[in-house]
Amino acid sequence: MAPPRITRVFGAVNIGSFRISAIVAGMSEMGDMIVLGSGHRASQGIKRGYVTDMAAATYAVRDAIDRAEKMADTSVSKVWIGCSGAGLASRIDQFDAEIGGRRIEQEDIDQLLISAREVIQPDGRMVLHAQPAQYRLDGAHGVGNPKGLHAERLGVDIHIMLAEGAPIRNLTEAVQCAHLEVEAVVGSPIAAGQACLSPEERDLGVALVEFGAEVTNVAVYSHGLLIDMISIPMGSADITDAVASAFGIRRFQAERLKCVNGSAIASPHDHRELIPVNAPGEEGTGPIARHADDKNRIPRAELIGVITGQLGILMEEINKALKLMRFNAQRGKQVVFTGGGAELVGLADYAQAALGKPVRIGRVPHLSGLAEAHVKPGFSTLAGLVLYAAADPIDIRTFGKNRQGSVSYSGLGVVNRVYRALREYF
Repeated sequence: MAPPRITRVFGAVNIGSFRISAIVAGMSEMGDMIVLGSGHRASQGIKRGYVTDMAAATYAVRDAIDRAEKMADTSVSKVWIGCSGAGLASRIDQFDAEIGGRRIEQEDIDQLLISAREVIQPDGRMVLHAQPAQYRLDGAHGVGNPKGLHAERLGVDIHIMLAEGAPIRNLTEAVQCAHLEVEAVVGSPIAAGQACLSPEERDLGVALVEFGAEVTNVAVYSHGLLIDMISIPMGSADITDAVASAFGIRRFQAERLKCVNGSAIASPHDHRELIPVNAPGEEGTGPIARHADDKNRIPRAELIGVITGQLGILMEEINKALKLMRFNAQRGKQVVFTGGGAELVGLADYAQAALGKPVRIGRVPHLSGLAEAHVKPGFSTLAGLVLYAAADPIDIRTFGKNRQGSVSYSGLGVVNRVYRALREYF
């Protein structure tokens, strides 16, 4: 059977504080998303979502996209960027127009969106996207497509994602210095929600907690909209640092202990279980950890105690955020955790007890061709970026203008990048 013919190709880079990941995906003639290649590497030059070293960040972006392109056996010249820091904020604005009771035509909807640009007030910040979320007829919410209906007034709810301008320009420049054009910068709660949440969940109301390495974004969806979000400058890297400090070991050892032996839930056997600080083959190297025996083993109970202690602090901050967004008052609403921190064993049970809400772990949806290593919560934003790009959402700032959201499936992208590199250096 011949492989499906790819008609459009999308490239995306998710720039995180722990890792930088990239994906090249294609849309088949049948409308199926197929992953052609993906890759990741350790993050460099990024701290809590902000670029702190331009050269290092550029190198890491170039390396990640090169790995994805090598696996895909093709190249991209434009990419969508995922951003989790930069002071992300979200709001809903509204705009109404008189219709006079007549039948609504497509021209009325188009003119409404063009006129709605005037309500977008960035207040000194950068607008990442301004999208029509739903329409209103005479004040009644929840209209998906008003064409063909009658109303006195037609309105639109506009979802606006804002960020600080300078950090976004730094992210964009880091990617451009890697000889890639930036198609758009997408707030990671939007991309992660695209990947992890069903349309029904977004409509009924759900909180999405993107548990990253150094930033945790808490976003609330309702009636299909992302209505509010709060960023917490804490993440799974803070747990790693707490483990390293508690036992006097190096960060890479603490990260391995957290991922391999750590858990958010204690068990009665933990006090009797001793876990080696050193990996196989590293025995006898490095200092003996605090509270370790002569074989450099520590009680698993103490490791879990450090992890849950740090988790408790984070859950308090998440609870505060949910209260500020009035999500806690809504009974029965679910909380979905995603991001690399959500891979911690037992997190869902711990969070459910701490937050008093049903909790599930949001995972990457099934995408044909996606590498097994990337089918984890830590890559949900990356997968969501290409799903978001393929959806080709309307942005009222550019509505009516021609915009190419993908690149053709060819090897010309690498030629163009070589040309740009030669032009830059010579």
